[in-house]
Amino acid sequence: MARTEPSSTLVNAMSARTDTFDLAPLHLRAGEARTIDLEVPLDHFELSNERYDVRPAPIPVRLDATRMTGGGWSLRLRLTASLNGPCMRCLEPASPEFEVDAREIDQPGDGPELDSPYVDGEVLDVSGWTRDALALALPANILCTPDCLGLCPECGVNLNAAGPEHHHDKGPDPRWAALSQIKFEE
Repeated sequence: MARTEPSSTLVNAMSARTDTFDLAPLHLRAGEARTIDLEVPLDHFELSNERYDVRPAPIPVRLDATRMTGGGWSLRLRLTASLNGPCMRCLEPASPEFEVDAREIDQPGDGPELDSPYVDGEVLDVSGWTRDALALALPANILCTPDCLGLCPECGVNLNAAGPEHHHDKGPDPRWAALSQIKFEE
């Protein structure tokens, strides 16, 4: 009786720390898949001249690799990471968490849209792909909470802590100051 192999198995019981991953030793035939757990070290992000550290360090990622007909690869990368740094509205510490589920196809010879920039021969640049996928998942502003009120434009107090009673009396609009110089004759 012929032994059949499952189409998808988990390769590593323990995560391996790596920047790149060689797909060739998986020895997959067309239609076969493997799931690999890796740990990828990433440098911090610099956003609006502020440093945001990536946590956890290194980042645990799950890589699904499927061999396609014609020798190409269908790849899926999943991870959860947070950025730690100042809130872009109130400057208090922020550490929002982001979930990433990215996919790549590498089918050499079938056009540039099917050539993954992260695959060179059989070597996958896991670190580059992880960094780019996380960067694409980031919002325009890193905030301590989604409803952060920021700083008061008049006095600079943190509006999250100031409460609803915080306000300033409005002075006259300086754009109308020239009108106060007009003298009417009686």
